Amino acid sequence: MLTVHHLGISQSERIVWLCEELGIEYDYKRYNRREDNRLAPDEYKALHPMGIAPVIQDGDLVLGESGAICEYIDRKYGGGKLSLTPDHADFADHLFWLHFTNGTFMTNGMMQLMLSMADAKNPMPAGFVAERTSKAWQMVEARLGEAEFFGGSQLTLADIMMVYCLTTARMFREGTLDEYPNTAAYLQRIGAREAYQRAWEKAEPGTPPNLT
Repeated sequence: MLTVHHLGISQSERIVWLCEELGIEYDYKRYNRREDNRLAPDEYKALHPMGIAPVIQDGDLVLGESGAICEYIDRKYGGGKLSLTPDHADFADHLFWLHFTNGTFMTNGMMQLMLSMADAKNPMPAGFVAERTSKAWQMVEARLGEAEFFGGSQLTLADIMMVYCLTTARMFREGTLDEYPNTAAYLQRIGAREAYQRAWEKAEPGTPPNLT
């Protein structure tokens, strides 16, 4: 049986949402962050050598890394429902946004977060990261002005990956969607999905999703 280990307020919410979208059976275990430093508890860190979320177990397999987990579950349990084949018109866009998520967008956000916590006297790194981050958000806004979903005309793994960056990840740093109306409208569409609502209630019960 597939087991999803979810760390509260973390990227592993993606995996809960994916399983709900696919309508598959899975065991679910939720872990609270530590009170003293807001990091994962030792019990969660022991699941995988990296000690970070997300992590799944499937029999003897223990797998980390959001993108790998999403592709694994979609192919093994979802029949590739949320992936596009090479003959699909949106195939390239689906691939781009699927990998842009953690390859660029999340990386920019993590660099910003680390710089904000560091006592850096050299302004160059902050300016470099700010420019990269601004460009990435502009790309997101432009994409959601031309397509209903990141992958094109239908929900794909690209959306499963990107939504966390646009919602929960913003809890860790300042920022609104005032300048990004297309993104805001997209998140309202996502928030209206029954599978997303079920997943969020499991992942963060009693906490409203950061959709605005």
